Amino acid sequence: MAPIRIGTCSWADQSLSKFFYPKGTPARERLSYYAERFDTVEVDSTFYRLPSPEMVAGWAERTPDGFVMHVKAFALMTRHPVKLEQLPPDLRGEAAVDDRGRVERPSRELRGEVFDRFLAALEPLREAGKLGGILFQWPPYVVRKPLSLDYLAWARERLGGDDMLVEFRHVSWLEEEARAATLAFLEELRATHVIVDAPRIEGAKNLVPTVVALTSPTAYVRFHGRNAKTWNRRGGSAAERFDYLYPPDELREWVEPLRELSNEAEQAFAFFNNNASSPSPGAELGRVAQAAQNAFELRGLLDEAGVPATGGVEP
Repeated sequence: MAPIRIGTCSWADQSLSKFFYPKGTPARERLSYYAERFDTVEVDSTFYRLPSPEMVAGWAERTPDGFVMHVKAFALMTRHPVKLEQLPPDLRGEAAVDDRGRVERPSRELRGEVFDRFLAALEPLREAGKLGGILFQWPPYVVRKPLSLDYLAWARERLGGDDMLVEFRHVSWLEEEARAATLAFLEELRATHVIVDAPRIEGAKNLVPTVVALTSPTAYVRFHGRNAKTWNRRGGSAAERFDYLYPPDELREWVEPLRELSNEAEQAFAFFNNNASSPSPGAELGRVAQAAQNAFELRGLLDEAGVPATGGVEP
């Protein structure tokens, strides 16, 4: 059985900074502290800016042997809108912009250069044996159609030997009539289907069903919370969307699916993306970072059920 490696979808969220790390922990020391309690993490900052090799080398230096970092693809790589200033200065002259200052219809050549720079910057993690996969979280307006399939195949080719983790956010990819074809396509690409736990909102197009299925040797589960009230609130922020503390009963629903994935996969990961804080369970005062709290609770449930797991060790 592959152990379920538990982590969070960042080590630098505001709630973690306030309620997980000891008070006064310098920002530079947070990753080292995190790595004493978890053996894997997602890097979220790379979605907003291309990383530098120096920054990535610092991550490798501050984590122990065997630690695994999965890195979120830069927004332009996943067809999200980006402001011109998010590009490296020497690439800005190649990009047209719309009336809101966003890069408009970037060419494959520009995207390809962005891919190359992104991947080159990750070399320190590769050399250290700490690079997991590249997380491609597609925007909810990317629907399943031939052009989308073509781009996905092109992106997979650009990654070369790096692992591709694919999270869809439009229902067309995983609705019942398309599900088998989508999973078969990912398997053909040697890409990992990212399994999601999210709100269940009837008729919502920007949510995919929870499909517990493997398309590669890697099992990868992301817990977004189940806050149906805020998920599609007009003008709401990402922080509001992911503001949710799973109660134990909802985490317990995942024990048997994770056992199944542990039996079938060569490696398995479970990440919490709920990124706000909540009152500390069972305490009148104090608050907890939702992601870390739920990670600790999931680890306890898996231990009780005899499902092998790592990470989620309470301080």
